[in-house]
Amino acid sequence: MKQPEVRKKDLLYPELSYQIVGCSFEVFKALGYGHPEKIYQKAMAVLFKERGIAHKEQVYIPFKFHDKIIDKKFLDFIVDEKVVVELKKNFHFSKAHIDQVVKYLRESNCKLAILINFGKEGVTFKRIINETEKSTKNELVRTIHNEIGK
Repeated sequence: MKQPEVRKKDLLYPELSYQIVGCSFEVFKALGYGHPEKIYQKAMAVLFKERGIAHKEQVYIPFKFHDKIIDKKFLDFIVDEKVVVELKKNFHFSKAHIDQVVKYLRESNCKLAILINFGKEGVTFKRIINETEKSTKNELVRTIHNEIGK
């Protein structure tokens, strides 16, 4: 079965996405595999700053129930107030990683997340689109999976 062609005009924030993913490849090229996630995060922050890419690092996200904070998480980055960037260091993306990012999208009101993995074989990433409003209970998420390694 032929996969649908993805055109640049169909992508949400194509230039910003390209910059973010490009930074991840530059970090991996310089550092290689095997470092703690925090090292990759700090290196990404350095590149974002050097390239003038507006970002917030370790963004606090409270999870509430009946107006009470029941849990709190820190997402790795929000870039240009538009894109959630979450970094991982694994062999592959798990459903739990994707579910985590979906929650971050909902809570941050961003429309796009890029989940980046610094794996043994290279960098892989997923673009995850939030297609619903924060208040919608039945969230629809479309994932475009891109793998680039080696």
